[in-house]
Amino acid sequence: MGARDDANIGSPQRTAAAFTRLLPPGDPAGAAEIVDAMDLTARARTGTGTGVGTGTGADGGRPYTMLNMTSTLDGRASIGGRSSAIGNRADRELFHALRASVDAVMVGAGTVRVEGYGRIIAQESTRRLRLERGLSEEPLACIVSGRLSLPPDTPLLREPAARLVIVTPSAASLPASEANVDYVRAAHDGRLDLPAALTELRERFAVRTLLCEGGPHLNSELLLAGLVDELFLSLSPKLAGGEDATGEALRILAGAEFLQPVELELLSALENDSHLFLRYGVRASAPGRVSRETMLSSSLDS
Repeated sequence: MGARDDANIGSPQRTAAAFTRLLPPGDPAGAAEIVDAMDLTARARTGTGTGVGTGTGADGGRPYTMLNMTSTLDGRASIGGRSSAIGNRADRELFHALRASVDAVMVGAGTVRVEGYGRIIAQESTRRLRLERGLSEEPLACIVSGRLSLPPDTPLLREPAARLVIVTPSAASLPASEANVDYVRAAHDGRLDLPAALTELRERFAVRTLLCEGGPHLNSELLLAGLVDELFLSLSPKLAGGEDATGEALRILAGAEFLQPVELELLSALENDSHLFLRYGVRASAPGRVSRETMLSSSLDS
């Protein structure tokens, strides 16, 4: 969850972190090579490419959607309110390599505020490489917000080059900002309709691949609605302990308990300095598992 930013990511003076390939086995590789081999654009064209996802990219429906989260071994998704204290350099490089390969990055407004989100692709060299590969200069930044409670000094709103879409059920708009802001207004009975919102992102903005970076409520809503195809989970060899005022620690999912657990299939496993990087396919939802009412988000009110 969050930006996991590192000013040195992408610097030509720094050697990329090496990942040990555990499953499937193979030679060590850097984050860019690993993500290139996933060929996420091809997955969007074929729908899943894994046989286990629920993607509908092949028929022009919604984007091929992935969650990218980090966690301690005892399940904490943040330390001191931030995710950056959990991962290592390899985690940050993989985070940025995934960003560099997708059409859009989605994040909840609460995470934007806490993590101080700025421009999605900071490195000019990465933006040039995207253009050479037939992608836009940088991914579309999609902020999910029910009440449009984003401070005007949010770095992303102060970036003139930012490509920004607010996903909301509200008819209101943000105050004028330096960023070029558009809106996807998807509402049903006053609540955010995430399936309709993702379909509109595909149709209006040509979003074939979508990377969601949290927070936990948004992750849960996407999973409950059957809108997630893959989960990237970075496991840090740390034990953080602690709990919040409710007696619970922040995890990668939050909100109501699922009526049925979402089943995953392990697709690959990497290791760097005792950190594990797991990639899962999300199995297709069982028919009737999620009602239309459940699919309409009621918790994304920030």
